[in-house]
Amino acid sequence: MKRAVLLFALFFCVEETGFCASGAPSRPSAQASPEGVYIPPPGSTERKALLDVMRREIRKRHHLDVVFVVRNMRVCGEWAWVGTLPESPDGTNHYEDFSALLRKTDGVWVIVDIPGGGSDDDASTDGVMEYYNGLKDRFPGLPAAIFPLN
Repeated sequence: MKRAVLLFALFFCVEETGFCASGAPSRPSAQASPEGVYIPPPGSTERKALLDVMRREIRKRHHLDVVFVVRNMRVCGEWAWVGTLPESPDGTNHYEDFSALLRKTDGVWVIVDIPGGGSDDDASTDGVMEYYNGLKDRFPGLPAAIFPLN
């Protein structure tokens, strides 16, 4: 019983204060989780900003103009994880999955890490978790709840 009350109190405090597990303020959303992680809705300014950063990176690396099918997008405070399936604007060409860890710095989303080679699904769960744990070591305060396995 005490555990249930404690969990309820923790959930209530997180929801009421709008803080994610990292302690950073989060934005309210219809898709917000108890950890304060949310998915920016299609058409939102924040979603567009995140995808524009991803789009610029693909253009810089591969000289391609793309649109995205979003596989996963989670934001918590100043952190975001975005996993996409890029394709040509007319939908005829499909490219390798593209995921990135982004951080909002001075109000601007910046890619801070891109997984090397393959998609999230190409590696074993242990390998993916090792990668995510490495990111948490490199970036103190990074909330694990933004990663797709959570």
